[in-house]
Amino acid sequence: MLKAAYLHIPFCVQICHYCDFNKIFIHQQPVDEYLKSMKTEMLNTTNRFNNYKMETIFVGGGTPTSLSESQLDTFLRDVNEVLGNQSLKEFTVEANPEQTTNEKIAVLKSNGVNRLSIGVQAFQDSLLKKIGRTHNKEDVYSTVFSAKKAGIHNMSIDLMFGLPGQTMEMFKESVNEALALDVPHISSYSLQIEKKTVFYNLAQKGKLVLPEQELEAAMYEYLIETLDKRGFKQYEISNFAVPGFESKHNLQYWDNNEYFGIGAGAHSYAEGTRRRNAGPLRQYMSLIEENGFPYVEEHLVPLSEKMEEEMFMGLRKHQGVSDKTFFDRYGKSMFDVYKDPIERLIQKGWLERKKDTLMLTKEGIPLGNEVFQEFIGVVLD
Repeated sequence: MLKAAYLHIPFCVQICHYCDFNKIFIHQQPVDEYLKSMKTEMLNTTNRFNNYKMETIFVGGGTPTSLSESQLDTFLRDVNEVLGNQSLKEFTVEANPEQTTNEKIAVLKSNGVNRLSIGVQAFQDSLLKKIGRTHNKEDVYSTVFSAKKAGIHNMSIDLMFGLPGQTMEMFKESVNEALALDVPHISSYSLQIEKKTVFYNLAQKGKLVLPEQELEAAMYEYLIETLDKRGFKQYEISNFAVPGFESKHNLQYWDNNEYFGIGAGAHSYAEGTRRRNAGPLRQYMSLIEENGFPYVEEHLVPLSEKMEEEMFMGLRKHQGVSDKTFFDRYGKSMFDVYKDPIERLIQKGWLERKKDTLMLTKEGIPLGNEVFQEFIGVVLD
């Protein structure tokens, strides 16, 4: 049974230099009309795929908090009307510090949002400006304080490392500032240079100076060791939580479960088929009006691909992949299907087996992408 939904708000007040997500400047955009199209997609989706019981909802972007108070309230009411139920355990909204006012926090709280994912990235105002962020350190403190005062204590902070001009001292300061805010979840990941971004264009011109790979690796090692000492468990490659505050929604992805994807550019996985929505706003809205659904791509996932995804998504988690779960889903043991790559990776010291479970070793975690590649394209008997 499907238990999760992702909803995409593509609007932004400012486009960050590293971001390749589906986004658009909010100025003079048909925001209200877009939100109505999202409600239509929600209704049509739940009517078509009715074997669901929502446990987690995640609103991402773009910048959901770029919506006005009234728009945010209308949107969240629609989400609750169509998707909300008594089984909902986690309702997360991404928030940018400079746009998350006390009034918007009150709207979030009154509509049942019980978790915020705050895009902080760094605690140095000069570095934030360099990566295209428009908030400052004080905005972060204010947002976290206001959310706690409103009764939202389940918060996650995003931090980035490997940023242009970022030193080890700067990253240490960011990690320690995040810990001082006393939030129960931290997501941290290295900068990836993606096409169609400001940083990509600068890199192509040789104008983007990044930290050396060794320094980036040292930042990640510092992150892991420091958070562990402070009681945060690394439950996924880039995610750390006080026990009990792991992201229930993201675990749906890493457990290779199905989910709804609502909004422009959103992806969904239902009844064994992955679907991609139109990204451009006008195209998305037109398809909703004409067909009721905004799909521009549908892919029935074959068994071999499902098993690949089970491996490279599941191995992201600290607890790894259970062979019992694998066998229950696919009728085969992963130790038979992937015998050769598993043996090879265990010999390298990147994977380890504990009873029926396979997981990354400490040495394998930084090499995750190389490990995952070993499970793609394996010829099945």
